[in-house]
Amino acid sequence: MKLHTLKPAEGSVKKIKRIGRGTGSGHGGTSTRGHKGAKSRSGYSMKAGFEGGQMPLQRRIPKFGFKNVNRVEYKGINLSTIQKLAEKANVSEITFEVLRTNGLASKNDLIKILGNGELKSKVVVSAHAFSESAKQSIEKVGGGVNVIK
Repeated sequence: MKLHTLKPAEGSVKKIKRIGRGTGSGHGGTSTRGHKGAKSRSGYSMKAGFEGGQMPLQRRIPKFGFKNVNRVEYKGINLSTIQKLAEKANVSEITFEVLRTNGLASKNDLIKILGNGELKSKVVVSAHAFSESAKQSIEKVGGGVNVIK
């Protein structure tokens, strides 16, 4: 091995465009930025949604309605689903963890039990909220209702 035979490893050296290093480099003068305008100047950064001075889409489209920032969004689970789960998993108590492990809820979901369907099993159900009909159906069969805070 001699000094004149040394080479960098394949793919380790990248040919970079050396900008602003004189006209002989081919990238001097305006340094590939073109002439004048905001994009040619230092410190330029385009704001998200900028459309070249045209009124941006998010400002052109009419806004209407009301979005309540304090709205609490629940994931609804029907009694029919609870019945299937009680039979499949063979459990007498349905908690948030049981719902999560069976893919019915995510970790940040708030659960509301809804009264659609028929419940035959005697189960104790823990959830964040219950509809009146669901609560009555669960208690009619002999089960229990636990509200998670």
